[in-house]
Amino acid sequence: MYKIYCLNNISPEGLALLTDNYEVIENIDEADAILVRSADMHEMEVPANLKAVARAGAGVNNIPLDKFAEAGIAVFNTPGANANAVKELVLAGMLLASRDIIGGVAWVRDNADDENVGKAAEKAKKQFAGGEILGKTLGVIGLGAIGKLVAQSAEALGMKVIGYDPAMDEITVHEQISPTVEFADLPKVLKESDFITIHVPALPATKGMINADAIAQMKDGVVFLNFSRDVLVDDAAMAEALASGKVAAYVTDFANPAVVKMERAIVIPHLGASTAEAEDNCAKMAVEEIMAYLERGEKIHCVNM
Repeated sequence: MYKIYCLNNISPEGLALLTDNYEVIENIDEADAILVRSADMHEMEVPANLKAVARAGAGVNNIPLDKFAEAGIAVFNTPGANANAVKELVLAGMLLASRDIIGGVAWVRDNADDENVGKAAEKAKKQFAGGEILGKTLGVIGLGAIGKLVAQSAEALGMKVIGYDPAMDEITVHEQISPTVEFADLPKVLKESDFITIHVPALPATKGMINADAIAQMKDGVVFLNFSRDVLVDDAAMAEALASGKVAAYVTDFANPAVVKMERAIVIPHLGASTAEAEDNCAKMAVEEIMAYLERGEKIHCVNM
């Protein structure tokens, strides 16, 4: 019997897939496999008989891939399982940035005791006026599982989409995403987009890629959205761009001491994959990967071997 340890709470929908050959245990020292979401495993001592780790999510920066590979421990992730949840939040972020919905809602709450709040709102609402996304250009950096859905949904909302992905070519983009997405290089995406959203992994080559030089290439008044990883953006450069008005709004799903103090930054507390559906999907895929590996040696979405 294989023994499974859950380092974080894992959706029951996923655990229900385990057959009678598996037991969910409370003592990690006995584990054949570990299911994890966000817990940091870099400094963890893992059992000698551990064979596999599956992350219920796409990013694996909380797992020491090389260390586990050397120990013969296979690591799996669940790419695409939470893509729709993140896509929907990206769309919400664009709307929050183009219309001052947050400011308007705050005004209403601040005036909740005014018996004439309805009339007062008619006078106050002009200060929260914004723009529409229809007809605007969205630049998508990274056209993987999430970027693909964002591009398709943005087109459905009447936006023009320009996409960049060094791992793709124009034919692939037109066949697998949309024939009307313009495939371009990064400078063109930066230069021509009214909104830019980034969907790339945090790698040495991508960390800090949105720096002062990249921002300087953008349109004045651009809206930048980051629902991938906070380290992709140079916080100091973004703060300066927001202060000068070069960037009209920065929407990020990653709170840190720098971004929470930035004016015109809309900071969301890492809600990208926080839907019941996404948690179920990720858990199911992670459990299926563990079972396939332990039973048949299949390495589905293995990221370190």
